[in-house]
Amino acid sequence: MSETTVALRARLYKLSALPDDLAHSMPASFYTDADWLTGEEDMLRRQWMCIGHVGEVKAPGDFFTTELLGEQLLVTRDRDGDLRVLSNVCRHRGNKVAEGSGNARKFICSYHAWAYGADGALLLAPLMKGSAAFDQSKCSLPEFPHEVWNGWLFINLSNNAAPLASQLETLQGVIQNYHTDDRHLVFMEEDTWACNWKCLFENFMEGYHLTATHLDTLHPITPTRLCRKMAGSDAHTGYHAFYDPAYPPRGPFHEDLSEEEKTNSPMYGVYPNLVVGMATNFTLFMILRPDGTDKVKIRWGVTGLEDAPDSENVHDYVDLCRSFNAEDKEKLETLQVALKSRHYDGGPLAPADFEGCVWDFLKWMATR
Repeated sequence: MSETTVALRARLYKLSALPDDLAHSMPASFYTDADWLTGEEDMLRRQWMCIGHVGEVKAPGDFFTTELLGEQLLVTRDRDGDLRVLSNVCRHRGNKVAEGSGNARKFICSYHAWAYGADGALLLAPLMKGSAAFDQSKCSLPEFPHEVWNGWLFINLSNNAAPLASQLETLQGVIQNYHTDDRHLVFMEEDTWACNWKCLFENFMEGYHLTATHLDTLHPITPTRLCRKMAGSDAHTGYHAFYDPAYPPRGPFHEDLSEEEKTNSPMYGVYPNLVVGMATNFTLFMILRPDGTDKVKIRWGVTGLEDAPDSENVHDYVDLCRSFNAEDKEKLETLQVALKSRHYDGGPLAPADFEGCVWDFLKWMATR
């Protein structure tokens, strides 16, 4: 363990023991040190991590590929309609079995033409019958445990995490009337930003920057002054972004929404890598994956009450998301450059309504 890692661990433990009114951020090396990231990745493999949304694999044969902490993954809907998360690595010589997304009855490794079903079973291995070492029944693609929570797909790379849903009961109570179960995936895209993954998690989960950074995009809707922290748990953090009364109502509204719920968006993060902005009419979400100390891979999408990806309302909302995402990306990429300084040692955090989720996240990191 490097001297920097030892020092950061001690600093994080000490910081997490402070009272909430003395909340403080971490020094620059927390976001830039390669050895620290190696330890983080070991920790992340033991957590439930989000990799996608069930709307990407609605029908038998649907699939998409992704990567998480070096593991190549193949997400499929098999012939019986069961969702599976498989290793996207051929059991022969280790090449990828599939690329991209789409619908397929089987997956054929392009290196030596080994073919697999959507359930991961090996279907065909050309010319292998002459090998005494070959046993077709033992060459299925490994499968990772998964859970689906409100449409988001989570996996655990260590195969021994406690069930996820029961850890999110507090959050479920907050968002229940927004009915994520009635929202359809209407947009999905991938991107890479030049910043540390934790910087993006923290940025999404604080309303302190809404007015300063998003003066023309989000400030007219959810100004900083109207943010209110929500109760968190050991599995999530969040705040309510209340709407400016002068802004037009953000309908259509689900009939279960209370009058107060119609006036705010719950903004929440499910540790460690899913962040969600749940407006009354649409949901924006981001799935974060570390890619070195200074890059984060993002799968981001939008769900809506109508299954109408090509509608004007969806296009308008996606355009809004693109606008404020571009503003965040600019700020976070300049932040990552500035964090290379040897002279930044962290600073005091704003009160809980504005940066309390950052404080929650740092304390969660300390417990891990």
